[in-house]
Amino acid sequence: MARDGAKRSTRKLKISRRLGVNLWGQAKSPFNKRKYKPGQHGPTSRGGNNSDYAKQHRAKQMLKGYYGNIGEKKFHKYYDEANNMKGNASENLIGLLERRLDAVIYRAKLAPTVFSARQLVSHGHVLVNGKRVKISSYQVKPGDEITVGEKAKQMPLVVLALESAERPFADYVKVDSTNFVATFVRIPELSDVPYPVQMQPELVVEFYSR
Repeated sequence: MARDGAKRSTRKLKISRRLGVNLWGQAKSPFNKRKYKPGQHGPTSRGGNNSDYAKQHRAKQMLKGYYGNIGEKKFHKYYDEANNMKGNASENLIGLLERRLDAVIYRAKLAPTVFSARQLVSHGHVLVNGKRVKISSYQVKPGDEITVGEKAKQMPLVVLALESAERPFADYVKVDSTNFVATFVRIPELSDVPYPVQMQPELVVEFYSR
């Protein structure tokens, strides 16, 4: 598991480096000190493209990256679904992303990263309403109860994640830390989601609707 943890940390660092932000708000992120992208020699060389397209594309990359670097085809499907739902497309998009099983596990602090949450799911350690689910993109519904199997309850990464004070619990996910149980209470709005950096789903909608 230590090697897997190192791989996840490397993936997160690569995404943060590419975007030039501390995407997950980690206290030990190098971007707390260095505010420029890889390949640059300092803040004076930042520059960048400020066109509408560039802003929209960056917003898309940030949102995709935050949820574990979701593939373009899958992410576009989320946009299509959000756009076809009633209400605001950008709010719908956030709701769909936050309903992903790996995202709910991450919000419940049953895993330290969305990458490790995804791995817990794929390895069969996660149950929804008592049934094992191995699809990380599974859409959780309000009232669903999520827990991890007995083996996962002994894993240091799960135990330490629950004990970590680095990030807060989301108020739309009720957590019973003693029993490793999380209940998805409601679908959140953008303002409810504890992103450590500003997300702009409206720009993502503009990107795909061009």
